[in-house]
Amino acid sequence: MNDEERLEALNEVLERLKELAEDHIILVEGNKDVAALRSLGIDGEFFCVQVSGGPLKASEHVWNSGKKAVILTDWDRRGGNLAHSLRDGLSSLGAEYDDRIRSDIAFLVRPYCKDVESLDSVVRNLEKDVRSVQEI
Repeated sequence: MNDEERLEALNEVLERLKELAEDHIILVEGNKDVAALRSLGIDGEFFCVQVSGGPLKASEHVWNSGKKAVILTDWDRRGGNLAHSLRDGLSSLGAEYDDRIRSDIAFLVRPYCKDVESLDSVVRNLEKDVRSVQEI
């Protein structure tokens, strides 16, 4: 997959995330993740799992809200463990969630980064690389 194809696929996934953000709570690890996503134009309700009480509190927050969740933790080992805990917590409460977005983003950006907070930089760098190739 070249950078242009990767960028196009990543933009499609981010567009899906924007749509989900309208009526889902996006579960991220921390405030830097929120900042990166907002800089990519993703608005909505975020819950920072690491700074707001952990997976149990996040699961309860989603369940109490009556909304669905998007699990968007980092794709390193720690983020994977956290995503697993969130899936368990949400499932035990009967709260619905999407974790496909996380998998799709991780697949597309794994060569460039391992965390949500770097996502905006990766997108910008890919855009710059694609522009420079197109100008040649």
